[in-house]
Parts: sequence; structure tokens; C-alpha cells
Amino acid sequence: MNTPAPRRRTPRIRSFAAVAALGLLVSACSVNDPEAPSSDNGDGNSTFSIAVGIDPDTFDPAGQTTTTVSNMVDYMVETLTTVDDDGQVNGKLAETFETSEDGLTVTLGLRKGVTFHDGTPFNADAVVSTLERITSPDVKVPLGSPYKVIDSVTAVDDSTVEVKLTHPSPGFLSALSVTTAGIISPASVTADGNTNVNYQKPVGTGPYVFGKYTAGENFSVTKFADYWGEKPYYDTVNFRIVPEAATRESLLLAGQVDMIILPPVSDLKSLQSNKDVETLLAPSDRTIFISLDFQDPLLSNKETRQALNYAVDKQAIVDNVLFGAAKVLDAPMSPSLFGYCKTGSYDYDPAKAKQMLADSGAAGATLDLLTPSGRYVQDAQAAEAIAGYLRDVGLTVNVSTSDFPSFLARVNAPHSENTVDMHLLGWAPPYLDADFQMQMFRQATHPPAGLATSFYTNPQVEQLLAQADVELDPGTREQLYCDASKVIWDDAPWIFLWAQSFPIVHSADVTGIGSTPTEKFDAIYAHPAS
Repeated sequence: MNTPAPRRRTPRIRSFAAVAALGLLVSACSVNDPEAPSSDNGDGNSTFSIAVGIDPDTFDPAGQTTTTVSNMVDYMVETLTTVDDDGQVNGKLAETFETSEDGLTVTLGLRKGVTFHDGTPFNADAVVSTLERITSPDVKVPLGSPYKVIDSVTAVDDSTVEVKLTHPSPGFLSALSVTTAGIISPASVTADGNTNVNYQKPVGTGPYVFGKYTAGENFSVTKFADYWGEKPYYDTVNFRIVPEAATRESLLLAGQVDMIILPPVSDLKSLQSNKDVETLLAPSDRTIFISLDFQDPLLSNKETRQALNYAVDKQAIVDNVLFGAAKVLDAPMSPSLFGYCKTGSYDYDPAKAKQMLADSGAAGATLDLLTPSGRYVQDAQAAEAIAGYLRDVGLTVNVSTSDFPSFLARVNAPHSENTVDMHLLGWAPPYLDADFQMQMFRQATHPPAGLATSFYTNPQVEQLLAQADVELDPGTREQLYCDASKVIWDDAPWIFLWAQSFPIVHSADVTGIGSTPTEKFDAIYAHPAS
């Protein structure tokens, strides 16, 4: 395949029907040291301000686990390829790419005249350095599974890279579009406090440069004067870290930020009718679930795990807690992914759940449930509702929450006596393929190697996924993923919940804001509406 890269993808505004009963907008609340958006008159002081719900856990592209943080890193670091809304691979820093007939060699023709933020040139050596880093055992790469297929990376000349694979990999070119594989300056790995294993000030080729970071408060990036592509409008982009959805909404309505993600979903209809803001209920490939500790003595019993699924009325939670901003899962992945097939259902049946808990010896058990707050749509509220349903079938459920970096540190640790029984988590593959979703069900990606936080494994699933890894025929590969999904669904390593939507709200005074189907906001080229 040999595809030229577009200069940029044009952001698209999407309108969606209202999904909720009328909710009352929260009143504006006081915020310490509010930082309102600066003048957008193009005089060199323009600022675009975005309120997000979580603090970054790491700025290292290789260490990414969370779409919102990857969104921030994408302002600074670019990838070799991109994937469009239809799953088509296009070029970015690689203008061309070609896969050999046997599928074992990928040749990348690199864009010329590109400079890193530190003034060093982007070239084949930089690509080799980055790809070798994300396959190094010394560097923590939670989303590194797609790159384990790399056998060697060679700089053929200054603008050509040859990647040898251990076996054909249908998703490899798509994997090169993921923030994890973002190309960084080799010189930056040992500069400005960075080390190879603790890389926190990324130096890429993107339109913005790392600015300032105050933990728990904000992170800013500034425009890169020598950017190779189309220059963005705003000189500074400021990400304000605001865990409470109501506070994010208040900041937007008070004009103190230009854009927010994940507003209170109870207010969506009111926001959609507010002429001062634009509301997008964007599609997403994110699945939300309760991960069950597959190695726990109690939860290792399949009948117990299935009982937990029957105990929870997912549709009622979608309707009453998420106000319709999600669809109940009927497979262990979102319908938007290649490889999806409708797998089954766990209809709400508390009587059946009680009987199954009794039969499995789990009646009256005590379980701990950990949840983030402000990371997903109504996450903490949904966790409390789920706990309520589990209590209704005779279980004792203790719910706890924490800031997101602490949450990730807990659930991404190796299995131990401190592993929590259950935790609410979301997973959004960065390209629309079951290959990435299935990382959640492979032994090779159990923490700390990856993010398969239920510690689930099944030899039949492993065999099916190993076949899919090397299968080049799309129809056969699709069937392999469907077969694996049916086994996973029956094994119930999760309480299967829903595929959420991705609400984005921004000031009507700005435009050029859209989204991707992999749950990222697309606002680099935001600009004043008039």
C-alpha cells in the first residue's frame, strides 16, 4: 500500500438527538484562581482552554493508558500513520508505506523537512530509536502488545525505514497510528530531566510544544513556530484538570473555559438547547465494564461471575443514571470494531442470580468495588448503582474511589493479595479492530505487562487469537474474533455493561471542533467562529 498523507483531517461538527430528560443546569460555582480564555484576536496571546476530568498519569507516549491523556500528548507528538473514521490507514510522518507480499516487511517512506521541537531533524534514525524503545523490556509500555511482532527496524537511508516482522500482522500499520508509537526526538530521551525509563517532557514534531504542568491543576502547550504542517490558530492550549462534571460545566457556562468533555449527562438536553454552546454526543468505541478478579477464589467460579451479570439491570442504569448516553453491551466489544458479532445477553434476573450465587457457594459474600470518578460518563454514580443491585441479591459490596493516577496504579499492578475484587474500567481501542480489544483477554497482557486487569485466561481463547494474529483473510479473521467473543461472553470475566457515548460541549464562539470514533476530541484546529 502506498498512500500520501493529507495535510490534516478536517474536524467535523456532529449533531445528535437529545438523549435525556430535561436536567437542570448546575449553578455556577466558585473556582480558585479561575483562568479565563485569553483574547482570541491572533495577537500572539490567544489561548484555548479545555476542562478535562483527570490528571495525567504520564506524558510518555510509550506509557499511555488513557485516551484523555493521549489526547494531550497528541498535541506534541505525531505518529507515522493515521486511521480515519472508516478504518482506512493514511500517512502522517510516513508519507508512504508498503507491505511485502509475504507480510513480513513494512517499508516506510518518511516525510522530509520535518523538525523536532528541540531543533533536531526528524529522520529514519528517530523512527528506529522510537520503535526500538517501545519494544525494549526496559520501558513500561502498557499498550505494547501490537509492537511485539517487530523483529528488527533498520534505517535504509535518511528517509526510509524497513521494519521486519516475526509474522504477518494485519493490524500493524494501524498500530503505528496509536499515541504509544508517537515519534520522539532521540536527543530528548536524556535531556531536560528525561530518562529512557522516565520520560515526562515529550519532544515531538507536533504543532504544540510542552509548556507547563501543575499536578492536579493544569497543563499547557504552546504553538511550535517551525511546525511542518498547517499552523493551528491558538498560541496556547490550556488543559484544566477539573474532576467534577458540574464544575466543568459551570466553568464553560461562565466563559472561563472554551470546551469541556463529559458534562453532567442529566444536563445534555438543556445544553443542546442553549444557544451559547454547541453540544456533541459523539460515538465511541469504548466499552465500560466491571472487571472481576479471575484469580480470586470466589470469583474464579464461572457460575458466580455469570450470577453477577444477571444481578445488574444495565438498561435501567443506562436510562436513569447515564440518561441514555450509552448502549448495553451484547458482546465483549463495541459494535464499531471490525470483528464484532452479537454474542448474547445477560438479562436482568435477580432470582436467577440469587440461585446461582447459592449454587456456587457465593451467597452472602463480601466484595470490594473500586471506581474512578470523573473519568467515564457517570462512573462513580454507575458504580454505586451496580453495588445496589448486587446488594439486592444478598451480597455485601464496599465501594471506594480515588484519583485516576492512584486508581491506575492499583489496577495495573501485578496480581497479589491486594488486588481488588472488582473495579469499573473503560477500554477504547485506538483503532477500530478487535485485535486491540482482545488485549483485555490475553494472558500476555496481564498487568504489569498490559491492561488485562481481570487476569482472565482461557486456552481456547488464546488459540483463536493466535490464529487471528496471523490471518490475512478478513472474513476468516472476523470469524475467529467472533468465536473468541462467544467463549469470553460465557466465561464472564467482566460484568458486561455498556458502550458509552462521548459528550463534548464547547462555546458557540469557537468552531473547528469534532471527534474521532476512538473517543478523542479533535480540537487542534479550533478557531473563533467569526
